[in-house]
Amino acid sequence: MICGSMFSGKTEELIRRLKRAIYAKQRVEIFKPLVDQRYDEEKVVSHDDNEIQSTPIKAATDILLLSHNIEVVGVDEAQFFNEDLVEVCNHLANRGTRVVVAGLDMDYLGAPFGPIPKLMATAEYVTKVHAICVKCGALANHSHRITQEETLVVVGEKEAYEPLCRRCFSALYPPVLNPKDVSKSKCDNTDVK
Repeated sequence: MICGSMFSGKTEELIRRLKRAIYAKQRVEIFKPLVDQRYDEEKVVSHDDNEIQSTPIKAATDILLLSHNIEVVGVDEAQFFNEDLVEVCNHLANRGTRVVVAGLDMDYLGAPFGPIPKLMATAEYVTKVHAICVKCGALANHSHRITQEETLVVVGEKEAYEPLCRRCFSALYPPVLNPKDVSKSKCDNTDVK
C-alpha cells in the first residue's frame, strides 16, 4: 500500500515498483479506475510524466476477471473504487499474487477516503509519502481543494488541489472537537478505582 496526499509521489512510487517487476520478467498487470483520464485514457501517468500501460476498469471486481496467471497486480487511484477492492486485493494476495496499491488516504476534508483505511489495515507493507506544503514548506499530508465543488470525487490536478501540512490545513478547517472540551469531560465509568 502506497498512500498519501496529492502531489506526494504515490503514482511515481507505484510505477517504480511495477517497472522493477517487469524488469524481473514477472507477469504484471496494472489497473486504474475508468473515471481517471487526467493524463491518458489507458496509461497510469505520474505528475512527473512517468508512465506505464494500464487497463482502465469500471469496478474493482473486474480485476479478478483480468488477472489470471498474473504475478504482480498494480492498482492506481484506489480511493475511487468501492469497498470491494479490499476483498479483491486480499483474494489476490491469498492466492500468491503480489498486489501493489496506490491511493489517497484522506479526502479533501481530511477524512479517511474510500477503501484505503481497510487496505492499509490488511496490507503487509504500508508506505506513506508526503508532498510539500505550498503555504509553509513543511511536509504535507492533506489535499486541499481550491475549487468550490462540494462533491466527494472531483478528479483534478493543480487547478483543483494543493498540498497542505496539518497546521495550514487546520487553519482553514478548524477541528470540530476543541481540545479544551476534552480536558473538561469526565469519565462515566464508576467502576474504575
